[in-house]
Amino acid sequence: MSPSDPRDDTDATSAGRVAVLGCGLIGRSWAALFLAAGKSVAVHDPDPSTEVRVRRTLEEAWPVLTALGLAKTDAPEAELIVCDDPRDAVAGAEFVQESVPERIGLKHELYGAIEPVLGADTVVASSASGLTLGELQDGWRQPTHLVLGHPFNPPHLIPLVEVMGNERTGPGVVARARRFYESVGKVTIEVRREVPGHVANRLQAALWREAIHLVNEGVATVRDIDTAVSSGPGLRWAVMGPTELFHLGGDDGGLAAFCARYGDSFNRWWDDLGRPHLDEATAARLVNGLSAAADPDRISGLAAKRDALLTAVVAATHGHLAAPATAAASSPTGAEADA
Repeated sequence: MSPSDPRDDTDATSAGRVAVLGCGLIGRSWAALFLAAGKSVAVHDPDPSTEVRVRRTLEEAWPVLTALGLAKTDAPEAELIVCDDPRDAVAGAEFVQESVPERIGLKHELYGAIEPVLGADTVVASSASGLTLGELQDGWRQPTHLVLGHPFNPPHLIPLVEVMGNERTGPGVVARARRFYESVGKVTIEVRREVPGHVANRLQAALWREAIHLVNEGVATVRDIDTAVSSGPGLRWAVMGPTELFHLGGDDGGLAAFCARYGDSFNRWWDDLGRPHLDEATAARLVNGLSAAADPDRISGLAAKRDALLTAVVAATHGHLAAPATAAASSPTGAEADA
């Protein structure tokens, strides 16, 4: 049975209690989003400062969540439950977001602890970016609950979640996960075959590889290459993906005309793309090119600037980004359409 099988007797969008396991940078951001959506959120992390850190993140994220229309309650912190034991956190939870550090042994240990107490219809989604779903499933007796639910950082701000199941995933679990994420304001895509890095990380890795190659070859500086992206195609990519944009670039002839017109040029460019490695010398060249990279105050200021600009972009495009979810009912598989 396909992991996108539409047959499902439960509705994950109605989940009232959510568990967040692991409260590092990603987990705290998830917790803020779920609390803003009006969920009762049970969190677990062995760090004794977990509650303080989650509440601080919630305070910092709240203006963004409000600006994006994602805040459904005035007092989300009242629904925060901090648990010393992960089994207590998942007890009664209809959706679990796991974001513990990417050490396979640590994840397997956690799965072994929570599996016996999970509800029959509970969905468990892992935020893992470097580990594959198959590797994660090895920590379960019956991995039917588990899907990949990989966000882009920070999850409370960037809409994208990459969802993946496989032949070992229970019927309808992928579809339920996607519905839940979309009910709290996320935009989902389905990863249909296991590859390292999933989809979005591979795309940004491909772009960065060529950016590094151009630096190594002396074509342009680090800052000029970053500017070329942020003031050029990056602006277009905020509203449409590359294939759709090139479809517009073909004028009335659309993508077919674009491919006929520019095919030889792209083939020439692809043949000339570099294959650098992020070795010590290359890393030093990049750091030197980004002259303020080691200045903590500068990094903090850049992060604040990034988040403010991203909030404006997401607010401006959010209606467009969320639109594909409404097409889910017409999907041939019965699952939500890719965004």
